Amino acid sequence: MKLHEKYMSRCIQLAKNGLGTTYPNPLVGSVIVENDRIIGEGWHYKAGEPHAEVNAIGSLREANFLKNATIYVSLEPCSHYGKTPPCADLIIDTGIKKVFVGSLDPNPKVAGRGVKKLMEAGCDVVVGVLEKECDALNKRFFTFHQKKRPYIFLKWAQTADGFISPKNETRSEKKPVWITNEYSRQIVHKMRATEAAILVGNTTALQDNPSLTVRDWSGNHPVRLVLDKELKIPANYSLLDGQTKTIIFNGKESSEKGNTTFLKINFSEEIIPQILATLYKKELQSVIIEGGAKTLQTFIDANLWDESFVFSGNTSFGDGIKAPNFQGYLISEDKIKEDTLQIFKNLNS
Repeated sequence: MKLHEKYMSRCIQLAKNGLGTTYPNPLVGSVIVENDRIIGEGWHYKAGEPHAEVNAIGSLREANFLKNATIYVSLEPCSHYGKTPPCADLIIDTGIKKVFVGSLDPNPKVAGRGVKKLMEAGCDVVVGVLEKECDALNKRFFTFHQKKRPYIFLKWAQTADGFISPKNETRSEKKPVWITNEYSRQIVHKMRATEAAILVGNTTALQDNPSLTVRDWSGNHPVRLVLDKELKIPANYSLLDGQTKTIIFNGKESSEKGNTTFLKINFSEEIIPQILATLYKKELQSVIIEGGAKTLQTFIDANLWDESFVFSGNTSFGDGIKAPNFQGYLISEDKIKEDTLQIFKNLNS
């Protein structure tokens, strides 16, 4: 690995510390190098707080004379005033003359303007260092700005014989039927803590009475999304407990009740575009489609998914509701004790 790639790799590593806390901002890491030694580093912690470049420069004892230093940043420095001043201006003011950038920012407010400002100020700017890896780091942010929709994760657990649930008529209690072990469930909760929203259909809501919150991990709850055309979910169910922000897509009313928003949509038209348009408007950059089988298959058939997380347990049902049918490119496979987690990428999304 070349030296500049090594430093950019460190930027990516730092940026990942902000996963789940920077929305709607991207993940960004930055390091400052002088005489082939990292002298400062930082990442973007949270929306509204200083950006990665500010934190990297702020980590230095002396940050006002850096003409011999080089700054690396995984995403193009911003050039506009938002909740914080432009990072491009700060870099210029410190005297740094060499800047390495991973990805150009797809946000129309930036989109090359940061690099242009740096170059016009006399900085030597190199763009595209580990560009593929930097793009992947911000797959949510890039999808949101380029495709005008959130990054879509599909997630389900299936038995060894390919079922995601026993037959509904055989279930006596309104609670989840666990297929995987506690460690797999912990990974699911970690995933919830890092994504912006999570969606289930009416059948899953009624049969499982899920909470869809983060309990086995530390982090923010995702915004809960529920498809409930006829508003059949009982008021005492977990999804209506007001614990965290929840949107109920339905065909009857639009209203606000505390943390719960009832949003009327047209169920006689395609549902997914209406849902995705709402998430885009609310700046929710990622969503986990957690079930049930019909809801998952609807997203698959519409070719509106980016990654699929498939947990396989070693139990068997013999009969029940079959796992979704899909095609994807396997990008990883890991054992979680007796369970298996396969992650697929949709190459056509």
